[in-house]
Amino acid sequence: MSVQRRLNWRRRRDMGAGARSQGCHTRLTSSGHPLADAGASKRVPLSSGLTEEKMEEFFHFWRDDFKFEHRELGCAIQCMSRHFNLLTDGERMHHENTDKFIKSFPNGEVLSQKMVTLIHSCEQKFDDMDDHCWRILRIAECFKSSCQELGIAPTMEMMMAEFIMESET
Repeated sequence: MSVQRRLNWRRRRDMGAGARSQGCHTRLTSSGHPLADAGASKRVPLSSGLTEEKMEEFFHFWRDDFKFEHRELGCAIQCMSRHFNLLTDGERMHHENTDKFIKSFPNGEVLSQKMVTLIHSCEQKFDDMDDHCWRILRIAECFKSSCQELGIAPTMEMMMAEFIMESET
């Protein structure tokens, strides 16, 4: 692992230190693309209600046939977002932390502002939903769709290359 990747990983890890006190224990892999990392969870807590089978499906977040139908997935995304301090106390996106998080990835400087804007736009569409897990699931679905429409979603080839690089380290 290069020195720069190691520093970026430590920065992302340190940004998420506060989530452990909230009962959210998530182990994530780092990735070379900020959009690929959103689906890169290896383990989420049982408290999210996400079974291993559903977690396996989560690895396919960027596939065209991925379904956003299980509330537990929204809870897992919420948990991971908390882990990296990407949410405010009101369970809304923390713009500054999200911007810094995205910038910690290669090409993050280029994608950050666009991604924060996309997430915020999706958040506004579902702001009236009371259940945070369902709301976050709908935001994730909207975000994925928006990224695909704009051509900034990671390709399967890119994600596979990152997975192979991670497994070799």
